[in-house]
Amino acid sequence: MNTYLVLTVIADDKPGLVETLAEVIADHKGNWLESSMSQLAGKFAGILRVSVATGDAQTLIDALSSLPAELKLVVEQAETEEPADEPTTVDLNLVGNDRPGIIREISHALAMLSVNVKQLSSHCEPAPMSGDVLFRAQAVLQVPREISLESLQGELEQLADDLIVELRDSGPGG
Repeated sequence: MNTYLVLTVIADDKPGLVETLAEVIADHKGNWLESSMSQLAGKFAGILRVSVATGDAQTLIDALSSLPAELKLVVEQAETEEPADEPTTVDLNLVGNDRPGIIREISHALAMLSVNVKQLSSHCEPAPMSGDVLFRAQAVLQVPREISLESLQGELEQLADDLIVELRDSGPGG
């Protein structure tokens, strides 16, 4: 039987951070399953999921905990059970003029519809021609079966006149 661990990590960005994590995981019989990592404002930030035989889990957790303090690491055990009534997985692409609170408005609208954000990436960039700042976001959402894509799109588009929302059903579970 396997135990699944979710690790979050942040550190000053420098070469070798991923290798350090990978070595500890591999040396302690862990299997690196998936991850998302970025360099943001000179910091390395990442989240990853690891599986390890249940009998070896504590040894791996202890080894990860003994990494140098400049590598801030949080390790959590994760459940792997899927819900019985699996929601629809939807890809969201969103573009609009940037403004303070835009993520709060979007996340509030999603939460009110019981939509779960499975994955989110966002950035700002200069708008062509005008030089205004555009906000762009891509997300993978888990939408309850009783919510139609049209109603979800309508709710998001009501947040602002300039918001362009594209939704694509990627099927159950993704």
